[in-house]
Amino acid sequence: MSSVAANKVTNILVVGVGGQGIILAGEILADVALNAGFDIKKSEIHGMAQRGGSVNSQVRFGKQVFSPVIPRGEADILLSFEKLEPLRWIEYCNAKTVAIVNDHSIHSLTTATGLQRYPDNVEDELNARFGNLFLIPAQDIAENIGNPRVVNVVLLGLMASMLDFDKENWLDALKKRLKPKFIDINLKAFESGYTFFSE
Repeated sequence: MSSVAANKVTNILVVGVGGQGIILAGEILADVALNAGFDIKKSEIHGMAQRGGSVNSQVRFGKQVFSPVIPRGEADILLSFEKLEPLRWIEYCNAKTVAIVNDHSIHSLTTATGLQRYPDNVEDELNARFGNLFLIPAQDIAENIGNPRVVNVVLLGLMASMLDFDKENWLDALKKRLKPKFIDINLKAFESGYTFFSE
C-alpha cells in the first residue's frame, strides 16, 4: 500500500497515551517527508498529563499543504500506540483509512480513576469500524527486543513498510532524532516493524 501521491495531501494521525513517544514518532515522520521533498505541516495535542493523558500528532504532507490540522474524515493512516485510542479518533477516519494499532491496552487517567469505563469489546469495535485494520503485537515485539519503550519505533517501522519513502531516509531521521545511546535498540525495533509482514 502506498499513501504517497504527488498531487495529494497525505494525512497521518498518530495517537496514544502520554509517555509512549507519540510526538517523537510524528517528528520522525515529518523529517522523512520533508527530506523526500514534500511540503509538510504538523500539529500535536498533549493530554492533561505528561503520562496517562491522550496525545496525538497530526502530520500532513504533499506538494502543497496549507493547514497543519487534518480535516475530520480525511485521515489516510491512523497509527495508534494503544488499542482504545482509535475509537476516540474515529471521526477523523473514513472507510479507506488504514488503522495500524498496537494490540495493547493502557488505562488512561479517566479510566484508571473510574471516570470512564474501559470497554471489554474494543477489538470487536475496531474490526467493525475499520475495514483496513492491522492489529499488531508491537508490545510483545518491543519486549522481545529488550526494551518495551521502543513500541513507537516498532509501529513506525511497520508503517514505513507501507509508504514509498526510501528506507535509508527513515534510518537517517531516526539517527537524527535519537540520542546516540538509544540508536541501536531503536534501529532494531524499526527493522522488526519494517519486516513484520515479510517474516
